[in-house]
Amino acid sequence: MWRTLNMGYIQDSWDMPYDLEDMCRHAVDLSCGQLVGIKVGSFCTDNLLKYITGSSSELRYLGLLRCWKISDKGFSEAAANIPLLEELELSYCSTTQNFLEAVGRSCPHLKSLKLRSEVYWGDNPFTGCDLSAVAIAENMPGLVSLLLVGNKLTNDGLQAILDGCPDLQSLELWRCRHVFMEGDFGRKCSERIKNLQFHYFSDQEFEKILEDSGYYDYDYDNDYDNFGLEYIDD
Repeated sequence: MWRTLNMGYIQDSWDMPYDLEDMCRHAVDLSCGQLVGIKVGSFCTDNLLKYITGSSSELRYLGLLRCWKISDKGFSEAAANIPLLEELELSYCSTTQNFLEAVGRSCPHLKSLKLRSEVYWGDNPFTGCDLSAVAIAENMPGLVSLLLVGNKLTNDGLQAILDGCPDLQSLELWRCRHVFMEGDFGRKCSERIKNLQFHYFSDQEFEKILEDSGYYDYDYDNDYDNFGLEYIDD
């Protein structure tokens, strides 16, 4: 009992009748330091993540879902407390390459990384960016499995990952619109990776996601720094 906890799909809201932070702390206490896996949702804060990782040195799996309240510093400090971590799942969190670098330095046993992002997040969703890919390549050499969703990496970033993670056996890419698997590069990836899944993401699909998200409708003259969006003038 209490060695694994899943509160990932319990999202914070104004009408929530319970204090989710207190509930999570109590559950962590019940594990008596033997917690090996936990997933938490949007109610998680820097202080709660610090409490979880500070009380759970045996943690092997950490999953964070829509944890916008956690800062880059909070992520990095938490990573330092869980050196035995083997699996990390970050879904739609405000993570940067600095946190990925910190995880790589602090968690040498990391074997699996799942990193999901919204395709319209970042300074400019229309251009590629390899910062996170390089952070993975340079700091997570032991990765065996990698899932990237909505990442802005390019072929150069993917090549860096292939070079920096020699043990990588499973690679899955969803909505990574700046990666192209045609020709020699695609063939090399197929030969290099035992389990390669690449889901083609068309320009039409990308535009539809931007429209559905309200990206084009928002008033970008107002401050919207919390979501890292920037007005793009065509």
